[in-house]
Amino acid sequence: MSIPRRIWQCILAVYWIIGISTLSAQVKSADCWPSFRGDPQQTGNAPVSIQPPFKLLWTFKTGDAIKSSPVIWNGTIYIGSNDGFVYAVNSSGGLRWKFNTGNSVEAPPLIHDNMVYAGNLAGVMFALDAKTGVLKWKYTADGQISGSVNHAVSRDQKTTSILFGSYDFNLHCLDASTGKVLWKYESGNFINGSPAIGGKLAVFGGCDGFFHLIGTNDGKALDKVDLGEYIPASAAIIGEKAYFGNYDGVFFCFDLRQKKILWKTEGGGPFLASPAISAGKVVTGSQNKFIYCFDAMGGKVLWKVKTLGKVDASPVIAGEHVIAASSDGRLHILDLKTGNILWEYEIGSPVVSTPAVTSKMIVVGAMDGKIYCFGK
Repeated sequence: MSIPRRIWQCILAVYWIIGISTLSAQVKSADCWPSFRGDPQQTGNAPVSIQPPFKLLWTFKTGDAIKSSPVIWNGTIYIGSNDGFVYAVNSSGGLRWKFNTGNSVEAPPLIHDNMVYAGNLAGVMFALDAKTGVLKWKYTADGQISGSVNHAVSRDQKTTSILFGSYDFNLHCLDASTGKVLWKYESGNFINGSPAIGGKLAVFGGCDGFFHLIGTNDGKALDKVDLGEYIPASAAIIGEKAYFGNYDGVFFCFDLRQKKILWKTEGGGPFLASPAISAGKVVTGSQNKFIYCFDAMGGKVLWKVKTLGKVDASPVIAGEHVIAASSDGRLHILDLKTGNILWEYEIGSPVVSTPAVTSKMIVVGAMDGKIYCFGK
């Protein structure tokens, strides 16, 4: 027997209430960018104010192209490379340690509780000591891991879990300390993106064309909505709303409590980048070479900026500025209000890596295999 829609809405409301206190303890800091989008909700919002121009401080060369995105914790940058290694590099560009996973690491790592979590294209998730790189545990899925890891805390706040998607169609949830499987949720196709977490709710889209709402405590499906085209990127959550784009060039605002689309804006190119949200604005990039800024309330395009290449790297908002990279090999800083380009640096190699932003540095990887660090 199906459960009435009104009861589902009540269940979702309880999930939100339970999760508020937990999320308040997981806020990023001005000197820490611990995950792909900075926080479990994946807002892509850095709590810092930056002032361009910047200069290149240093580069660090890995053994192959970099599609992974950096994270920063305690003065150390962590990133994966297509050479199969996870690297830990200090704030001066010196190697602290590297760990060989045996296959390309395209997914951004996660830093949580002094651990580094990173998956590779062989479908193996590794848990490493953040200070030493020593392996704590590993877990093997049945398909490649392309999206970043996220984390959630149990209802009793005693257990931390990590969540990630795989090409085996499953969203996996593991005990962060031991790697033990807590639950798996099977979707209808590959999962490329990272799940966004709000309260005790995880949301993600996949190649099955559905937007999935899952309870983080038990992996039970709360709802799934057919959007008709696959969703390669990750969603971002603000309050009770989720924002994301699909491969058909449609960008959505979805009400998580009412489980309905509030607005959608068509006419963009494929959205592989994840959105950043701040001050009532949603910024993302598209494969049609544009960076878009939408009004968060109604979906109106406030501005768009043409680059010279696809924008697959997800932008970051820092105060009144947007930091965005593109496959034309440039790192851009734009004015959030107007979209005016205030500063650019030509790396010279395509960039699909999402920048990590703190009060002291902007770090990004490039397809030439180098990590680039910018600062004052």
